[in-house]
Amino acid sequence: MLRSRPLAKWWPRAAAAALPVLLGACNRPAPPPSLRLVDLYRPTPGEGPAGQDAVTRARTEWRFDGPSPPEPGKLPLTRGWEAGPGTADLALHEGRLVGRATDDLPILHLERTRGLEDKDVLHGVEIRLRVSAGNELAFTYRDTEKIDLGDVAKRALQLPWRLTSPIIPGAETRTYLLDARRLPVPPPSADIRHLLIRPTNARGARFEIESVRLVFRREHLASVPSGRSWQGLSGIYRETLVSRSPETIRVSLRLPARPRLELALGTVDDGPVTFRVGLRRPRREREDTLLERTVTTPQRWEEAALDLSSFAGEEVSLSLSLAAETKGALGLWGTPTVRDLGARPPTAAVRRLAGPPPQGVILIWADTLRRDHLGAYGYGRPTSPILDGMAREGTLFRDCVGQATWTKVATPSLMTSLYPTSHGVKEFSDRLPTAAPTIAEVYHGAGYATLSFSSIMFTGRFTNLHKGFEVVHEDSSLPDKESSKTAREYVDRLLPWLEAHRDVPFFVFLHVSDPHDPYRPYPPYDSLWADPAWRSEHERQAKEAQKFISDPLLKLFGMPTWAELETAKIDPRVWAARDRDWYDGSIRGMDAEIGRLRQRLETLGLAEKTLLVFTGDHGEEFFEHGRTFHGQSAYGELTGVPLILWGPGRVPAGRVVAETVRTIDIMPTLLEISRLPVPNEAQGESLLPLFTLRTTGGALRADGGLLPGRGRPAVSEKASTVDTGAPAPRDTESFAIVSDGWKLIHNTKRRPGDAEFELYRHESDPLDQADVSAEHPELVERLARDLRAWQSRAARARVKPDAASAQTMSKEDLERLRSLGYIQ
Repeated sequence: MLRSRPLAKWWPRAAAAALPVLLGACNRPAPPPSLRLVDLYRPTPGEGPAGQDAVTRARTEWRFDGPSPPEPGKLPLTRGWEAGPGTADLALHEGRLVGRATDDLPILHLERTRGLEDKDVLHGVEIRLRVSAGNELAFTYRDTEKIDLGDVAKRALQLPWRLTSPIIPGAETRTYLLDARRLPVPPPSADIRHLLIRPTNARGARFEIESVRLVFRREHLASVPSGRSWQGLSGIYRETLVSRSPETIRVSLRLPARPRLELALGTVDDGPVTFRVGLRRPRREREDTLLERTVTTPQRWEEAALDLSSFAGEEVSLSLSLAAETKGALGLWGTPTVRDLGARPPTAAVRRLAGPPPQGVILIWADTLRRDHLGAYGYGRPTSPILDGMAREGTLFRDCVGQATWTKVATPSLMTSLYPTSHGVKEFSDRLPTAAPTIAEVYHGAGYATLSFSSIMFTGRFTNLHKGFEVVHEDSSLPDKESSKTAREYVDRLLPWLEAHRDVPFFVFLHVSDPHDPYRPYPPYDSLWADPAWRSEHERQAKEAQKFISDPLLKLFGMPTWAELETAKIDPRVWAARDRDWYDGSIRGMDAEIGRLRQRLETLGLAEKTLLVFTGDHGEEFFEHGRTFHGQSAYGELTGVPLILWGPGRVPAGRVVAETVRTIDIMPTLLEISRLPVPNEAQGESLLPLFTLRTTGGALRADGGLLPGRGRPAVSEKASTVDTGAPAPRDTESFAIVSDGWKLIHNTKRRPGDAEFELYRHESDPLDQADVSAEHPELVERLARDLRAWQSRAARARVKPDAASAQTMSKEDLERLRSLGYIQ
């Protein structure tokens, strides 16, 4: 297996120089398949206007120290601000808004009446505050016409506020910035109709607010220097060069053999902005104009591709310039990249593999998908004819064990080949440390075009999982915010992208959430197994059951326990059967979209050049252990995930691997197939020995499958959490180990009456129904010892948090990582 030095150390450098060194190249390396202008750009002093010369943006601010009148119709004594539950004695005093907290959830409210038509999005909230006690400030908002502050207070007890900041009590007035980039989706101005502030969380504390300011994105961008950044328009984010009219950005480079310039243009300004791309050769005064395009619609990317074959092999200077009626108008140059059509990334030989690596890798991450609901895994209903065909034509792994049962935690494990204990993501708001190398960063560093589709907030920049991607489609870009069915929309977007990148190496992360609740699929799959006649009754029962759900998060999702349904006088068996009918229909709908993807790969001539990988983050509970939903335990209905590899000519057809494998093994496997270095930090192992002729751990059968084998130990984690956005129960903690055909669950934090250890026969009891720990105390002791040893190793391998990593980085590397949002 190839290994590299830690990727975080070489990621900020130019990929063209880094990768050949890692692969041991000794001759002058060929140009990489992608030359990213974001990487090559170096600011030139005096070129273009400085940041402070940019157009001045109007501030959205409330101050309490001047003569400015209140908004029309608002409370004159407090400039429109209203005391909500938990707040008393609200008044203006010596230029400040003062009051007292009567409980630990005091609420201040203001309704905005201006700026609601603006399309700009929130960058942050700045509050100048002095408080006598407490340790947290919080902000949230509502977009409804009317607001019930009592309901706000009730919900605040159930779910976390959108933005929080630590505060320091005392006599000094301090400025606190609540960064909206930490939100899954920074809200547009129109959504912030009602401002809600919790100035402290300490009963009896007094507070004094000097000012409250909403900082919107245009205002923020006008205040920062031009250059590299990570910017999004309408939920689609890109590696970006930011500039202002009449600024010009210049980048010098040698063009490859078959060069094409790809870029996307966008602005946040309402007025027209003209983007011009120029090219100049050495010793020639004239500059050729390659593109001139005027953008008049803000908050939208317009893509362009320019053929540079007339200049192939030459040293050139590319210029990106802006023109607008308003000086300082903003222009965003998204993913400006010169691709070498037909080029392949530098690779190293792998003893187990012959022939070239795949041109493209597509990793499909199916959210909330139980493997036992797929035909390839023995399910009775035909939910997955396309996936079943892929399993027959490729390699099927019978027993893949996920390392976590919640998307927030499972996805970093997939991307980094690290156990959750090591990557450190366990809470709702946790971010993957920048020092943890991701699979996308390796492909990005090798010059691949990298693209991510994120169906929920956890798999994108909210968790710092945009690292290494040129483009990320966040869930905020989806047209139907209420639906979990994303495969059709994202495949619609992926197909033209594949056509545009059919001649370059690519890596795609396709996260689809169709099996996730709400389960009801779109037609015709909503009536494939479900009887439409019971839909209204099931939905009525769901509303009734919600009244009896005790956990706030599960109440929000409408996920009752068996006992709660019985209390509501609803039959849990009928409830589960109806949900499963819709769940299976959603899987069939997702399967059809994967069929469209496979079909287009054939049409584009990419089928035999692409490795397609299908897997899932976790399963779903349908009362196997008395609950619904996921993330609550380490039982088999949640940890057993599908894994199928399909790649004609690269992946053996009809191979079935019976050994236990892990989600963390996927990253090393794909990188080895691609002949790329596996980061030293990776805790998984390549699966190639299990499905190539040089197999270990099991003998090949005559039909190409593997005889049953025990495989490597696999650990799953369910951590205790603090955030109310994490799945319940938050006060429990479990670790499960699968080894030698057995599964031990150690409930390290448990509720009264729960067992500390549970033991199951993993092969014959995959859903952990019959605890046999009392019959095999020696196995419990041995596996518990193995689990403790694993915990010790995983804890020692914990990735450094960003605060620690930043201390050892160069100023240049730190600046780059901050500009791309990797470190905040």
